[in-house]
Amino acid sequence: MQNDFLPINGTDYVEFYVGNARQAAHYYQSAFGFQPLAYAGLETGLKDRTSYVLRQDKITFVLTSSMVPGSMISEHCKLHGDGIKVIALWVDDARKSYEETVKRGAKSYFEPYASSDEQGEVVLSGIHTYGDTVHIFVERKNYKGAFLPGFTGWDPVYKPSSVGLRYADHIVGNVGWGEMDTWVDFYHEVMGFNQLISFDDNDISTEYTALMSKVMASSNMYIKFPINEPAKGLKKSQIEEYLDFYHGPGAQHVAMATDNIIETVIALKSRGVEFLRVPDSYYDTLPDRVGKIDEAMAPIKEHGILVDRDEEGYLLQIFSKPVEDRPTVFYEIIQRKGAKSFGKGNFKALFESIELEQGRRGTL
Repeated sequence: MQNDFLPINGTDYVEFYVGNARQAAHYYQSAFGFQPLAYAGLETGLKDRTSYVLRQDKITFVLTSSMVPGSMISEHCKLHGDGIKVIALWVDDARKSYEETVKRGAKSYFEPYASSDEQGEVVLSGIHTYGDTVHIFVERKNYKGAFLPGFTGWDPVYKPSSVGLRYADHIVGNVGWGEMDTWVDFYHEVMGFNQLISFDDNDISTEYTALMSKVMASSNMYIKFPINEPAKGLKKSQIEEYLDFYHGPGAQHVAMATDNIIETVIALKSRGVEFLRVPDSYYDTLPDRVGKIDEAMAPIKEHGILVDRDEEGYLLQIFSKPVEDRPTVFYEIIQRKGAKSFGKGNFKALFESIELEQGRRGTL
C-alpha cells in the first residue's frame, strides 16, 4: 500500500521558537502542568541558543530562544512572535523517512545525521512543510537518554503537578488563500496520509466569517493534521486574523487529550488559563443534539465545555484564548468517548465566541 512507506509511531515533540525560553518554560509548568525534563544552553556548551524541554505523559514541548541577534531563531520570533517551528515525528528509520519523502517532492530541511552521547545514538532528518514549519524525523530506538544528545537533565525544585494531559490528539495548520488543497496533496503524496474529514464554508461559517478545513491522518491514525484556509465572508475570519498576525502560514493550535476534561479544565482555570466561552443558550438544546452522556450537565455548562456526537460516540472539547500577545497560538483540550470526529456540531457556536473576542481586539 502507498501509505506503508512512512510508518510513524507518534508525535515525538513540538518545538516552539520563543523570545525567552526560561520564562516560557515557567509558564508551561505553572499554567499547563508540564514537568521539567531536559535543558541545553551555556552550561552544556551552546553559545547561540537555549532550550528547555518539558513533558506531560506523552506530550513533549521544547522551548527554544536565541542568544544572538540575526539567527534563524531570532528572525522567526521577529516575524511570527512565539510560535511552533518543529512538529517532530517519531519513526523507526529517520534515513528512510527522509529518502522516501524527499523523492516524493519534499523540500529538505536537513539531511539525516546521527548524534550520540553516553546514552546512545539518535538519528535525525528534516523536511519543510507549510510556511516556516518543519517536520523532523526522530529515530531513537538506540537511545536511552531523557531527550536528545546534547541535553542534560533538568530537575528544578519548582514542579507544579500535572493537569492530566495525555497526548497530542491533533495539530492544526493554517495556510493561505487557495493553499489548503496544495498541502492536502503534500500530506497525501509526500507522506502517505489519507484525508479523514473535509469541512467547507457551509459547515464552518457564521453570519460573518467562514473557513474551510481538511483533516489528514497517518495510516495508523497516530498523527492527525487538520489544514485550514480562509473562506470568503462578510468580515475577517479567525484564519485571516492568524495569518495577518503570524505573517504567514503556521501551526495554529495543539489539541491535547485528557481522560477527564472537567477535572483538567478546573485545574487549568485555577492556574490562570483562560478559555473561550460559548453563549449559555448553547446548552439549552445540548441534550437533544448529543443524547445521553456520562458526565453531569451542570459542570459541563459551568465550565463552557462543548459536546458533539458522531457515529462512533461523543467528544468533549474546549478551546483556550490565545496564549501569546498576538492572536495566534492557542490550545484545545479534548476528551474522546469513542468519537473520531472533530466537533463539527460545535463549529457555529465556537466561531461566534471567537468573533466576540475578535471584536474586542478590533480585528473582526
